[in-house]
Amino acid sequence: MASKPSSFTPYFQDMDELQKVFNQFDTNGDGKISVAELGGVLKAMGCNYTDAELKRAMDDVDTDKDGFINLQEFSQLFQSSSGAAADSELKEAFDLYDQNKNGLISSAELHKVLNRLGMPCSLDDCVRMITSVDSDGDGLTETSLTDAEEGKLFYQENSMGLDG
Repeated sequence: MASKPSSFTPYFQDMDELQKVFNQFDTNGDGKISVAELGGVLKAMGCNYTDAELKRAMDDVDTDKDGFINLQEFSQLFQSSSGAAADSELKEAFDLYDQNKNGLISSAELHKVLNRLGMPCSLDDCVRMITSVDSDGDGLTETSLTDAEEGKLFYQENSMGLDG
């Protein structure tokens, strides 16, 4: 049974999508994200944060101060994002996929990043994901804020490349 659509986030249409993303961070499946899990996923995405930066991020998100991020705390990250802040966060997320920094995401770039994140998918799957939101038929998804709607659609339709 699918969760009811929620207006709490510009990124996810329902809790099922949010849960899928949470599960990618929660690599050991214990229902919470440790600082090591957070760092591992971010490193796989091409971000290199220091231990101090990761600790600071955990402190900001871990509202119950148990040393972990649970699903509720994870969802609050997206609840607080709105307007310009949400667009900025979306831009940062797409920059991770834009490996050659040309303002476009190709199916090859998507394929590379998803596989680095431990989400194996074929290049054909990535071509289909890009094609599903490619509004101008160029085979690429634009990452510029002027094309943010195509980016948001891509993110919503593909849930970071995860299918149920």
